[in-house]
Amino acid sequence: MIINNPRNLLWLVPLFLFITSPLWTPAVASFLKPRGGYEGLAGTDSEAGSQSFRMDEITLTMSRRGRAEWIVNAERAFTTRSDKEIGMIAVDAVYTDQDNTKTHITSARGRYTIDTRHLILLDNVIIRKPAEQQEMFTDLLHYYDARKMIVSPGEMELVGPDYSISAGRLDYDMANEGYDFSNRVIVNF
Repeated sequence: MIINNPRNLLWLVPLFLFITSPLWTPAVASFLKPRGGYEGLAGTDSEAGSQSFRMDEITLTMSRRGRAEWIVNAERAFTTRSDKEIGMIAVDAVYTDQDNTKTHITSARGRYTIDTRHLILLDNVIIRKPAEQQEMFTDLLHYYDARKMIVSPGEMELVGPDYSISAGRLDYDMANEGYDFSNRVIVNF
């Protein structure tokens, strides 16, 4: 008989679950359904292709022909209006020219646009060229990598070992090392 041996009753468990499934399936399905709006968040990120981030201690390296020209360190970095522009806080950069001469640059803030290779340094920008014993001070500096141009559109001061130059604007062509000072230039020897 079936009742004398409890092992014979074991086949009734799956049969019971199958017969009663219309009663408990909706409750289990609603319990296992994802909550918290994950579908909406995943849809907007993947559709827009956005890659927003915030990071501490970041290093950007700009290279030319396999040689690192710029090494830009920042305490914090983040994407700005688009994911093609990186904002930076507490920037410390080193530029190495073809003769391996290093130029040190610091600023309170900065931005780098990836598409145009445009670096903008803001607030208390200090450029130190130890080999020439020069220091430059300004509040805004643009570096255009494609043209190898440095532009300081605002007031700036260049201090050397036995001179100082103050001007309202500086354009520096890194390819031919040509300075162009304008807007109220004052030279002291």
